[in-house]
Amino acid sequence: MSTLASAKNALRKEIKKAIALLTPEQKKCQSDIVTQKFLSSTEYLKSNRISVFISMDDEIQTDEIIRNIFQTGKCCFIPRYSTNSSDMEMVRLHSLQDLENLPKTKWNIKQPLESDERENALLTGGLDLVLVPGLAFTVDGRRMGRGKGYYDAFLARCRAAQRSPPFTVALAFRQQILPHVPTDDNDVNVDRVLFAPDN
Repeated sequence: MSTLASAKNALRKEIKKAIALLTPEQKKCQSDIVTQKFLSSTEYLKSNRISVFISMDDEIQTDEIIRNIFQTGKCCFIPRYSTNSSDMEMVRLHSLQDLENLPKTKWNIKQPLESDERENALLTGGLDLVLVPGLAFTVDGRRMGRGKGYYDAFLARCRAAQRSPPFTVALAFRQQILPHVPTDDNDVNVDRVLFAPDN
Protein backbone atom coordinates (compact mmCIF):
# COMPACT_ATOMS: atom_id res chain seq x y z
CA MET A 1 0.00 0.00 0.00
CA SER A 2 1.31 3.46 -0.90
CA THR A 3 2.15 6.09 1.70
CA LEU A 4 -0.80 8.21 0.50
CA ALA A 5 -3.25 5.30 0.78
CA SER A 6 -1.98 4.55 4.31
CA ALA A 7 -2.35 8.20 5.32
CA LYS A 8 -5.92 8.26 3.95
CA ASN A 9 -6.88 5.05 5.75
CA ALA A 10 -5.48 6.30 9.06
CA LEU A 11 -7.32 9.61 8.67
CA ARG A 12 -10.61 7.87 7.77
CA LYS A 13 -10.44 5.90 11.03
CA GLU A 14 -9.65 9.06 13.00
CA ILE A 15 -12.54 11.03 11.51
CA LYS A 16 -15.02 8.16 11.99
CA LYS A 17 -14.00 8.01 15.67
CA ALA A 18 -14.48 11.78 16.08
CA ILE A 19 -17.97 11.66 14.50
CA ALA A 20 -18.92 8.62 16.61
CA LEU A 21 -18.30 10.73 19.75
CA LEU A 22 -21.00 13.22 18.72
CA THR A 23 -24.38 12.81 20.41
CA PRO A 24 -27.55 12.64 18.26
CA GLU A 25 -28.40 16.14 19.54
CA GLN A 26 -25.02 17.54 18.47
CA LYS A 27 -25.37 15.94 15.04
CA LYS A 28 -28.87 17.38 14.65
CA CYS A 29 -27.75 20.84 15.77
CA GLN A 30 -24.87 20.93 13.28
CA SER A 31 -27.08 19.44 10.52
CA ASP A 32 -29.70 22.18 11.09
CA ILE A 33 -27.09 24.96 10.85
CA VAL A 34 -25.49 23.54 7.70
CA THR A 35 -28.90 22.89 6.09
CA GLN A 36 -29.96 26.51 6.61
CA LYS A 37 -26.65 27.75 5.14
CA PHE A 38 -27.21 25.57 2.09
CA LEU A 39 -30.89 26.43 1.56
CA SER A 40 -30.15 30.17 1.70
CA SER A 41 -27.12 29.99 -0.63
CA THR A 42 -27.30 31.74 -4.00
CA GLU A 43 -26.16 28.59 -5.80
CA TYR A 44 -29.06 26.56 -4.39
CA LEU A 45 -31.64 29.28 -5.00
CA LYS A 46 -30.70 29.65 -8.66
CA SER A 47 -30.32 25.89 -9.35
CA ASN A 48 -33.10 23.72 -10.72
CA ARG A 49 -31.53 20.29 -11.28
CA ILE A 50 -29.90 19.16 -8.04
CA SER A 51 -28.24 15.93 -6.99
CA VAL A 52 -28.42 15.01 -3.29
CA PHE A 53 -26.89 12.08 -1.42
CA ILE A 54 -29.12 10.13 0.94
CA SER A 55 -27.39 10.73 4.27
CA MET A 56 -26.11 8.03 6.58
CA ASP A 57 -26.00 8.42 10.36
CA ASP A 58 -22.42 9.75 10.32
CA GLU A 59 -23.19 12.51 7.78
CA ILE A 60 -24.94 15.88 7.82
CA GLN A 61 -28.59 14.93 7.39
CA THR A 62 -30.06 15.78 3.97
CA ASP A 63 -33.78 15.06 4.66
CA GLU A 64 -34.74 18.74 4.97
CA ILE A 65 -32.85 19.60 1.79
CA ILE A 66 -34.71 16.91 -0.15
CA ARG A 67 -38.02 18.14 1.29
CA ASN A 68 -37.20 21.73 0.28
CA ILE A 69 -36.29 20.68 -3.28
CA PHE A 70 -39.79 19.22 -3.72
CA GLN A 71 -41.49 22.14 -1.95
CA THR A 72 -39.83 24.64 -4.30
CA GLY A 73 -40.53 22.63 -7.46
CA LYS A 74 -36.91 21.83 -8.30
CA CYS A 75 -35.78 18.48 -9.80
CA CYS A 76 -34.17 16.02 -7.39
CA PHE A 77 -31.63 13.39 -8.44
CA ILE A 78 -30.07 10.81 -6.13
CA PRO A 79 -27.10 8.41 -6.51
CA ARG A 80 -27.50 4.87 -7.75
CA TYR A 81 -24.26 3.00 -7.05
CA SER A 82 -23.24 -0.04 -9.05
CA THR A 83 -22.47 -2.89 -6.68
CA ASN A 84 -19.62 -4.40 -8.68
CA SER A 85 -17.76 -1.33 -10.02
CA SER A 86 -17.06 2.31 -9.16
CA ASP A 87 -19.85 3.44 -11.51
CA MET A 88 -22.54 5.71 -10.17
CA GLU A 89 -25.34 7.55 -11.92
CA MET A 90 -27.72 10.21 -10.70
CA VAL A 91 -31.36 9.22 -11.22
CA ARG A 92 -34.59 11.14 -10.72
CA LEU A 93 -36.41 11.00 -7.39
CA HIS A 94 -40.08 11.87 -7.87
CA SER A 95 -41.38 12.62 -4.36
CA LEU A 96 -40.85 12.09 -0.64
CA GLN A 97 -43.13 9.06 -0.92
CA ASP A 98 -40.90 7.72 -3.70
CA LEU A 99 -37.91 8.05 -1.33
CA GLU A 100 -39.81 6.31 1.47
CA ASN A 101 -40.52 3.31 -0.78
CA LEU A 102 -36.96 2.76 -2.03
CA PRO A 103 -35.16 -0.48 -1.08
CA LYS A 104 -31.90 -0.38 0.91
CA THR A 105 -28.45 -1.44 -0.29
CA LYS A 106 -25.93 -3.55 1.65
CA TRP A 107 -24.62 -0.20 3.01
CA ASN A 108 -28.11 0.48 4.39
CA ILE A 109 -28.61 3.37 1.95
CA LYS A 110 -31.85 3.78 0.03
CA GLN A 111 -31.50 3.68 -3.73
CA PRO A 112 -33.54 2.55 -6.74
CA LEU A 113 -32.90 -0.96 -8.04
CA GLU A 114 -30.73 -1.20 -11.16
CA SER A 115 -33.77 -2.68 -12.96
CA ASP A 116 -35.86 0.40 -12.04
CA GLU A 117 -35.85 2.61 -15.16
CA ARG A 118 -35.48 6.25 -14.18
CA GLU A 119 -34.41 9.51 -15.77
CA ASN A 120 -30.60 9.74 -15.79
CA ALA A 121 -29.46 13.31 -15.07
CA LEU A 122 -26.49 13.30 -17.44
CA LEU A 123 -28.62 12.09 -20.37
CA THR A 124 -31.41 14.66 -19.95
CA GLY A 125 -29.73 18.03 -19.44
CA GLY A 126 -27.11 17.54 -16.75
CA LEU A 127 -27.03 18.99 -13.24
CA ASP A 128 -26.77 22.54 -11.89
CA LEU A 129 -25.61 21.58 -8.41
CA VAL A 130 -24.17 18.43 -6.83
CA LEU A 131 -24.03 17.80 -3.08
CA VAL A 132 -20.88 15.77 -2.48
CA PRO A 133 -20.41 13.56 0.60
CA GLY A 134 -17.01 12.83 2.11
CA LEU A 135 -15.15 12.09 5.32
CA ALA A 136 -12.67 14.97 5.56
CA PHE A 137 -12.40 18.40 3.96
CA THR A 138 -10.31 21.55 4.01
CA VAL A 139 -11.98 24.97 4.02
CA ASP A 140 -10.79 25.58 0.45
CA GLY A 141 -12.47 22.46 -0.95
CA ARG A 142 -10.04 19.57 -0.78
CA ARG A 143 -11.95 16.37 -0.10
CA MET A 144 -11.28 12.83 1.03
CA GLY A 145 -14.10 10.36 0.44
CA ARG A 146 -14.66 6.83 1.72
CA GLY A 147 -12.23 5.28 -0.72
CA LYS A 148 -14.52 3.88 -3.41
CA GLY A 149 -13.99 6.74 -5.89
CA TYR A 150 -17.66 7.00 -6.91
CA TYR A 151 -17.93 10.78 -6.75
CA ASP A 152 -14.49 11.51 -8.24
CA ALA A 153 -15.39 9.40 -11.28
CA PHE A 154 -18.90 10.85 -11.53
CA LEU A 155 -17.75 14.48 -11.32
CA ALA A 156 -15.15 13.84 -14.02
CA ARG A 157 -17.98 12.48 -16.23
CA CYS A 158 -20.13 15.53 -15.44
CA ARG A 159 -17.37 17.85 -16.59
CA ALA A 160 -16.99 15.89 -19.83
CA ALA A 161 -20.75 15.70 -20.49
CA GLN A 162 -21.84 19.25 -19.64
CA ARG A 163 -20.95 22.54 -21.30
CA SER A 164 -20.57 24.13 -17.88
CA PRO A 165 -19.78 21.89 -14.89
CA PRO A 166 -22.21 21.70 -11.94
CA PHE A 167 -21.43 23.71 -8.81
CA THR A 168 -20.29 21.29 -6.09
CA VAL A 169 -21.01 21.67 -2.37
CA ALA A 170 -19.86 19.51 0.55
CA LEU A 171 -21.76 19.44 3.85
CA ALA A 172 -19.62 18.70 6.90
CA PHE A 173 -19.56 18.44 10.67
CA ARG A 174 -16.90 20.78 12.06
CA GLN A 175 -15.00 17.64 13.18
CA GLN A 176 -14.49 16.85 9.47
CA ILE A 177 -12.75 20.16 8.69
CA LEU A 178 -8.96 19.86 8.77
CA PRO A 179 -6.02 22.12 7.86
CA HIS A 180 -4.73 19.48 5.43
CA VAL A 181 -6.25 16.44 3.69
CA PRO A 182 -4.09 13.93 1.77
CA THR A 183 -5.19 13.92 -1.89
CA ASP A 184 -3.87 12.95 -5.31
CA ASP A 185 -4.68 13.89 -8.93
CA ASN A 186 -7.79 11.68 -8.99
CA ASP A 187 -9.38 13.45 -6.01
CA VAL A 188 -11.77 16.13 -7.28
CA ASN A 189 -12.02 19.31 -5.19
CA VAL A 190 -15.42 20.82 -4.36
CA ASP A 191 -16.39 24.45 -4.97
CA ARG A 192 -17.66 25.11 -1.44
CA VAL A 193 -17.61 23.39 1.94
CA LEU A 194 -20.41 24.29 4.37
CA PHE A 195 -19.99 23.49 8.07
CA ALA A 196 -21.18 24.68 11.46
CA PRO A 197 -18.76 27.13 13.13
CA ASP A 198 -17.25 26.39 16.55
CA ASN A 199 -19.49 27.47 19.39
